[in-house]
Amino acid sequence: MRYIPHTNEEIQAMLKSIGLKSVEELFSSIPESLLLQKPLKLPAALDEQTLLGQLESIAARNHTLPMNRSFLGGGVYRHYIPSTVSDLMRRSEFLTPYTPYQPEIAQGTLQLMFEFQTMVSEIYGMEVANSSLYDGSTALSEAILMAIRIGKNRKTVLMPESIHPEYTQVAKTILKTFDEHFVTLPITKEGTIERSSLNDYLNPDLTCCIIPYPNFFGIVEDVRDIVSMVHQAGGLVIFSVTEPLSLGLFESPGALGADIVCGEGQSLGLPPSFGGPFAGFFATKQAFLRQIPGRLCGMTTDNKGKPGFVLTLSTREQHIRREKATSNICTNQALCATQITLYLTLLGKEGFKKLAQLNWQRTEYAKQKLSAIPGVTLTFPTSTTFNEFVIQLPKNADVVLRDLRIKNFDGGISLDHWYPNLDNAVLVNVTEWNGKEDIDAFANALKGSIQ
Repeated sequence: MRYIPHTNEEIQAMLKSIGLKSVEELFSSIPESLLLQKPLKLPAALDEQTLLGQLESIAARNHTLPMNRSFLGGGVYRHYIPSTVSDLMRRSEFLTPYTPYQPEIAQGTLQLMFEFQTMVSEIYGMEVANSSLYDGSTALSEAILMAIRIGKNRKTVLMPESIHPEYTQVAKTILKTFDEHFVTLPITKEGTIERSSLNDYLNPDLTCCIIPYPNFFGIVEDVRDIVSMVHQAGGLVIFSVTEPLSLGLFESPGALGADIVCGEGQSLGLPPSFGGPFAGFFATKQAFLRQIPGRLCGMTTDNKGKPGFVLTLSTREQHIRREKATSNICTNQALCATQITLYLTLLGKEGFKKLAQLNWQRTEYAKQKLSAIPGVTLTFPTSTTFNEFVIQLPKNADVVLRDLRIKNFDGGISLDHWYPNLDNAVLVNVTEWNGKEDIDAFANALKGSIQ
């Protein structure tokens, strides 16, 4: 009986069927020292109305994005999601299916996975994409592991300082037991990768170089020269994309020569939701198909010549021998991937481009307004950005951000926690949610907070 405690009669019936007299006898194999000898300190049971009231009072303590005018970004972005997306997602056909082990009864789920892969391939400009991973950070870790498998005896992984700091932490944690040597590439005064720092590592030991696109500071840099240098050394180039909407405006990683592209899909139809669940994007070249993690859905024809969909490749530990598996991903983020697919379908190719242009235009307007405030400067004034940028404040950033919150503004992210050399720097994000009126009001509030 799901979600309903067993009655005493049911418990006695189950014990009788296995020849036991009591629950204590059932658990007699547990050492006495591990058994709880007293009742748990739990409050008394509540009726539904009282319980809901308590839960609502707890939830009211949360600070949610709609409560303030938000300029928060840093890898999680608030974009408008049409109500149609949520309505479609509530359909039981989408909401309840599990892993489609039986393709004959899961054609709808499989087709959505196939459409998702097609969209990711088109956005990234790559030949093949999987049916999603957990999120952007773990997708990057999987990309590095894939590069290690392809590179075999190569041991050096180059990670720029401008990549999302938490992505770096996740990758180093997952690859802790590997022999890979992680090298941090410094950034220039423009917030871009310092080219000269690559020279010492362009040798046969180079496994891969990670390129954030855009980087953590919102900067989109021309990296064709880096791609060329890494390829000449025999290494692979991995693009990490935290804001895929940027690819509606800028060249795709595939067009720039990427070997593997990974990233976060949250900004395309998934709400921030206090940090998840999200969905990781992953794409690569056809030549590396056998090394791709996760699962791939393919289209075929049945015995009557009608199109059908199946799991074409699923080289995970649950399906094949552990030493042959390319990942240990379990049930992937198929529901989140479905929501992204619905969002992109409603948006369309032209809508995708127009939304990217709108975000860029509003970001440029915000840069002009904020940098015009006496004492406020752009940290990387000459760099091209998308959706977010860094400003330098004349006083402590944390103090200013706290004051802005009192004025009902979430003013951005203080960067000195991750970058001590960027003291009093704030990462500011702008999306279609931030209109001219919001940006003007934010500029006025910031002007008052730094005085």
